[in-house]
Formats: sequence, structure tokens, C-alpha cells
Amino acid sequence: MLVGDDPASAVYVRNKDNACKEVGFYSEKINKPADITQKELLDEVECLNNDNKIDGILVQLPLPKHLDANLVIETISPEKDVDSFHSENIGKLMQNKPYLRPCTPKGVMTMLATTGIDLVGKDCVVVGASNIVGRPMAMELLNARATVTICNSRTTNLSTKLQQADVIVAAVGIPQMIQGDWVKPGAVVIDVGINRLDSGKLVGDVDFDSATANAAWMTPVPGGVGPMTIATLLENTLTAYQNRK
Repeated sequence: MLVGDDPASAVYVRNKDNACKEVGFYSEKINKPADITQKELLDEVECLNNDNKIDGILVQLPLPKHLDANLVIETISPEKDVDSFHSENIGKLMQNKPYLRPCTPKGVMTMLATTGIDLVGKDCVVVGASNIVGRPMAMELLNARATVTICNSRTTNLSTKLQQADVIVAAVGIPQMIQGDWVKPGAVVIDVGINRLDSGKLVGDVDFDSATANAAWMTPVPGGVGPMTIATLLENTLTAYQNRK
């Protein structure tokens, strides 16, 4: 469901819709005007909750400022919450008994698995503490028995903390903030950030050119975490379908 006409959100929804069609999922795009009321939007979500042919519901964020996104998320049935933002699904992740896992953190864990790194006991630093990425990412790493540090805007000596990290997950939303000399030689760097410079170029939160000199593995922006997030969304949708049958 897309509310309003934000261009970036429209691109994200289109990419997700195309991915669904590519793998043979039924996908329905629902467009709502930016001036929709809170009650009208919640009623739409409830209709989808009650529609047995729908296995997954995704409301694209951010929403217009007059709408309470948390209330919308909490109205989605947890069993259809394929973004896994609902507090029930986050709570199950914290108990290491996840039903549906947040897409981006789950996608990052899949990427880390492909590197062959054993996360047990490794020093992992998550830069960014959002509810969507940073916090559930930290929980995913904790569940993998890594030693986790989560940094936020008040963190001091960030570069020193990163220089000690075996794994860095950057999700802070500041273009090229993390410099190459902040990366320990041989570290794995996952760049979740996607930022557009004044020139129009898309970059991550890590300065790619300088960081690749030290990193053993590093994800590009664009074309790194983004496609994995969509793949994980499809995986969650399949899981939701299987669990509802």
C-alpha cells in the first residue's frame, strides 16, 4: 500500500511489485491519497487482514506526517506483517523465537553467512539505532552469539569502536560518514545506507573507495543490501503463506 506520491516510495513499491511478479506471487498495489485520514487507512488495513487471499501486507513508509505510522503497523495482523515491524514480531525476535524477521536485518544475516564468517564471539558494531534496522539488526547478531555494540548519534569515539570491529553494519543515513581508516583490515562491512548526493549520485554511509582498501568483504550501494531486502520480503511472504495454511 502506497500513501501519497513520494517519488522514492513509489520506486520502492514498484520494485517490490515487480519482484513478486517475477517469482509468481500475486501482488496488488493499493494507492491512497496523501490526505487519507487515519481511520480510513486503518479501515483499509483491517480489510486486508480479513481477506483470506492475502498472505502479506506491506504499508510503505514513511507515511504523510498527519498519520501515525506506529498505529498503522500495530493494526496489521502479525501473521501478515511481512515487513515484521509489528511489536509482536519484534518481541519474538528478541526471544530468539522469530515468526517473521525484519527484512533488512534478515537479509544482512544472509549476506554475512555467504562470507563464511563465524559470528560467534565476533566484535560487531551496528551504527544506527532505528527501530527498522539498527535495533533488530543488533538482536539478530546477538542471537548469532556475536558480541554487539550499537552506536547512535550520542556515541563518542565512534572511529575507535569501528577500528576494533570484525563486522560493521552501517545504517545511519549520513552519506559516506564512515571513512576507510575507520575499518579494521579484514573486517566485513555491510552498508545499509542509501543517500543521494547533490550531484544525484547514490552512495552509502561508508566511503566505498577508501573502505575497500581494508575490508575483506563490503557491500556496494546501490545493488547490495537493497536487493537482499526485497528477496527477504518475498521469503517472509512465502513463510506467511505456509504458516497460514
